[in-house]
Amino acid sequence: MRLFVLGASGGVGSCLLEQAVARGHSITAQTRSAAKLAKIQTVAVGSPTDGVFLRKHIAGHDAVVICLGIDGSGKTTLFSETTNAVVDAMKVVGVRRLVAVTGIGAGDSKGHGGWLYNYIIYPLFTRNRYADKDRQETIIEQSDLDWTIVRPAPFAASSGDDLLQVHTEIPEGLQLTSITRAEVTSFILDSLESASFIHQKPFIGHS
Repeated sequence: MRLFVLGASGGVGSCLLEQAVARGHSITAQTRSAAKLAKIQTVAVGSPTDGVFLRKHIAGHDAVVICLGIDGSGKTTLFSETTNAVVDAMKVVGVRRLVAVTGIGAGDSKGHGGWLYNYIIYPLFTRNRYADKDRQETIIEQSDLDWTIVRPAPFAASSGDDLLQVHTEIPEGLQLTSITRAEVTSFILDSLESASFIHQKPFIGHS
């Protein structure tokens, strides 16, 4: 596949590039700084909210993956503004498949990340970004694209001993407390290759 990846220099993005290339896919990696992606053959340098830039570079791809991240705990509109621009660009150039990584705290996944995340990390550090990721998810759901919204559990350095859990409906009381970035990117690529989880919001991780 030909994949356009936004946020390619971040933790999930860089892992996705490595795995996608290993699987034989062709990647165009969006970044604001080409120096961050020196080893990638095709780099698109520009803002993820720039509609003209996006239409130019998304054209000709089979799918778009949004895996943007931010530093800091302040209010942001980056996720919703980027998604608005991406959805519009995809419609104009005729690309239909979209995968977006939001995470634990978006929509009905809130409160399902384990005690540390639910009561310390979310209220102190990630609450504001998830307010915007809620807006991001709404934009995607209201589009007519073939979308998948991936909601990973809190990131960890190593995977759990149990099998990766995938929930498209979140049972009451479920707590998923860890997942590696490599597991997230493998799930994204599996979903793209099999055209699965379309119009679904899989919540993935280990308990």
